[in-house]
Amino acid sequence: MKKLLFVINPCSGKGKIKNRLLEILDIFVKQGYRVETYITQKPLDGKEKVISRGRSADLIVCSGGDGTLNEVVSGMMELKKMELKKMPVLGYIPAGSTNDYAASLGLPKQMMKAAQAAVGGQVRTADVGKFGDDRYFVYIAAFGAFTEVSYLTPQDKKNLLGHQAYMLEAVKSLMDIRGRQMKIQWEEGELEGEFLFGMVTNTISVGGFKGLVNRDVALDDGYFEAMFIRMPKNPLDFSNIVSYLFLKEEENELVYRFKTRRIRLVSEEETDWVLDGEFGGKRREVEIVNLEKQIHIARG
Repeated sequence: MKKLLFVINPCSGKGKIKNRLLEILDIFVKQGYRVETYITQKPLDGKEKVISRGRSADLIVCSGGDGTLNEVVSGMMELKKMELKKMPVLGYIPAGSTNDYAASLGLPKQMMKAAQAAVGGQVRTADVGKFGDDRYFVYIAAFGAFTEVSYLTPQDKKNLLGHQAYMLEAVKSLMDIRGRQMKIQWEEGELEGEFLFGMVTNTISVGGFKGLVNRDVALDDGYFEAMFIRMPKNPLDFSNIVSYLFLKEEENELVYRFKTRRIRLVSEEETDWVLDGEFGGKRREVEIVNLEKQIHIARG
């Protein structure tokens, strides 16, 4: 019998999976899987469970938000180092407030349909981002303005207000906008100066907004989409940046977009990073590498 490891974050998305858990398990069993279910208890719990129990699984399914998915994928990357005869396939039942990567995968928003896709969807490859020597991300590594919103927003507020909770925290953080002095190098170029924001992504939406990244994103082409915004000198600069990003008005000289497989960033001071919506640590220097076609994932 095929083995399925089911990792659940019970706090994501108002905990609605609690009401559908038996139905989801029934879908898995009817597809011929022997299911081991684990409910995460603390941060990084999902990663550790994948490392300890995932090596014998044919399919690993996780339910939660982007942070839960990050933990499970990070665990799977550790499994790859063990050189298993056969790596498990990944299934995902999104249950967070925003679920950017689920949108990129084309997964259904309805939980039961997503469960069916996890065990019966088309299996495709996907890239994984390596952040420094010891961290991974699925869809975004970012620093600067508003990035702290994703991990500082309380879970109870996320559950109550959903996407609006992020917007409220973003407005509150407007008073603390500052630049990071940084040097950025990639295969075809180099930037240096004070940056308001920067992100390296593999997704069609960020924070629920699809306009922040190009439409022609491929999840397994070995390339990231990168965007960096220089620190505006005055309110008009800031207004023009917002107009360019969200209203698609004329090109803005403070915003840089490009594709890259590998990028190196060096800042004058330790900079807070966010990986898939969770705090990724403080770094003065980091290299980010696209690991092409690293996982197999069931998609909608």
